[in-house]
Amino acid sequence: MPITADCHLHSSFSGDSKTPMEEMILLGIRQGLSTMCFTEHNDFDYPEYPDLPHDYFLLNTDSYLYDLIRFREKYRDRIRLLFGVELGLQPQAAKANAVFAKSHEYDFIIGSSHVCHGKDPYYPGFFEKQGRDAAIGEYFTSILENIRSFSDFDVYGHLDYVVRYAPGKEEGYSYEKYRDILDRILQLLLEKEKGIELNTGGIKSGMREMHPCTEILRRYRQLGGEIITVGSDSHDTRYIASHFDRAAQLLTACGFRYFCIFEKRVPEFHKI
Repeated sequence: MPITADCHLHSSFSGDSKTPMEEMILLGIRQGLSTMCFTEHNDFDYPEYPDLPHDYFLLNTDSYLYDLIRFREKYRDRIRLLFGVELGLQPQAAKANAVFAKSHEYDFIIGSSHVCHGKDPYYPGFFEKQGRDAAIGEYFTSILENIRSFSDFDVYGHLDYVVRYAPGKEEGYSYEKYRDILDRILQLLLEKEKGIELNTGGIKSGMREMHPCTEILRRYRQLGGEIITVGSDSHDTRYIASHFDRAAQLLTACGFRYFCIFEKRVPEFHKI
């Protein structure tokens, strides 16, 4: 079965998107999607950068929910629209994230690492001080710290996001190179009964692989992981459900029989 649910989408309610939600919904309908889950950004304690306003990644949840409910009613016979959020995790933000996660009845919460020890890997400075390989290792260490400090999420998003912005991208990067820390991450996620996300967004950034890489997906499945969602991480209409045929083939090759959609924080398992 094709994957017809895009569970990672950002509209103009996210600081890094300017695309109206309704435009994205109409495109999803035209593409034949059955479900779209918007997962607008909220990152507490995001570092200050001169090119960004101080509240760039702080979500106006009430305004977002108002429009989502309006469009959910308008298009109720054509598509299912779900209420999600992508929380940027950091240990010092754990209490604020815990309050935020309970403030509304979300369908789906992605926990993600956009900031590693005070720096966003999107900016080259993250890699310059200690070198590429050490910086990637530090990023994975910070994920482990985040999972230990906060549990109110459903899946961890784009686990190897750091590689998207690393010099040379995937060159020289592999699961084996970081096997010890990655296995500890996956095992802790499984202990906490959390899933992971297959994020196709790296492809548009020039990567050969999706997030996380094939070896990590296969290892997660070997360890018993079954909860996996699929999202394009699209911030406009161009990439909605992009490369989902390839995602389905990849999941099957890694041993998955199902992908998940979360509604009211409960996973539905859909056959691939």
